Amino acid sequence: MQQKPFIVIMAGGIGSRFWPYSRRKRPKQFLDILGTGRTLLQMTYDRFRELAEPEQFFVITYRKYVHLVKEQLPELEDHQILSEPNRKNTAPCIAYAGYKIHSISPGATMIITPADHLIQQEMKFFKAIQKALNAAQTEGHLITLGIQPNRPETGYGYIQYVEGSGKDAVKVKTFTEKPNLKLAKTFLESGDFVWNSGMFVWKSTSLIYALEKHMPDLAEVFQEGMENFGTEKEAEFISKAYLQFKNISVDYGLMEKSSDVYVVLGDFTWSDLGSWRSLHEIREKDEEGNVIEGQAILIDTKNSYIKSDSEKLIVVEGLEDYLVSESENVLLICPLDGDKRFRHFVTNARKKGEEYI
Repeated sequence: MQQKPFIVIMAGGIGSRFWPYSRRKRPKQFLDILGTGRTLLQMTYDRFRELAEPEQFFVITYRKYVHLVKEQLPELEDHQILSEPNRKNTAPCIAYAGYKIHSISPGATMIITPADHLIQQEMKFFKAIQKALNAAQTEGHLITLGIQPNRPETGYGYIQYVEGSGKDAVKVKTFTEKPNLKLAKTFLESGDFVWNSGMFVWKSTSLIYALEKHMPDLAEVFQEGMENFGTEKEAEFISKAYLQFKNISVDYGLMEKSSDVYVVLGDFTWSDLGSWRSLHEIREKDEEGNVIEGQAILIDTKNSYIKSDSEKLIVVEGLEDYLVSESENVLLICPLDGDKRFRHFVTNARKKGEEYI
């Protein structure tokens, strides 16, 4: 019988594509984006409580957000909140959690999940997770969850798999980062591509073996510092270690290089909530396709997202596929699919003052 897995929640992102609602001082994972009364981080924790006890959770986040994790997940002890001194993307983040868990329970099974995803049809989700847990028991296997696509989405990465190459999980053939529309349509038509969810399942020993093989510089640093985990020297060790790491994703650094990657094909409803457009797709709309949060009068306006945190009445006329978002001291008006420009918006807003970002 499998022991319950450890759950690693990655919660260190900035969430800039939800600016100005998401700010550096409180990014989207710490916000009640969906209006449920629980933040995205809390919803992720609630979901995985079905699979693990509170003491089996680890949240890894940027050092400035540790207090937010403590505030929102008081069930966790201090040692369960892993503080990153710098943002170095997902490879160092996942490696830190992997070595930490291995120091506690060698060979333990781990589930790694972002903090800010929406998952519906949870029974189907748990079935997929169970398949991933089964497949991960084979030493050396790295398991990821893929989502059956229903449209040619250009905002997600894709995984091509080898049909008939496994029972619970099938062998991964290729990874492709966000494609253009023509390529995304080709992927959808081919039938052997799934969206890359960014969720992973593996044993700590499988992860460490893969890191030693494909990212030996990173693995060597953690291996040499293993005795620091669980001691008062851990924070100092991590601060020095992160100075040596490159900014690199686990997909690029590990998954694309390994020949032991398998994917579980999930058919549950999923969104990475990566943009206002993706949020617009899942929210309740009026008869013209508008999402309205706040007080608003809309005239000849279609398929738009109107959001205000204040009591101001917003009057909009003649817009289609637009975002109007007022939050604190910023009013943003731009095309709804303009999330590729958000880093540019934030960069320019910073020139006006740190209080705007």
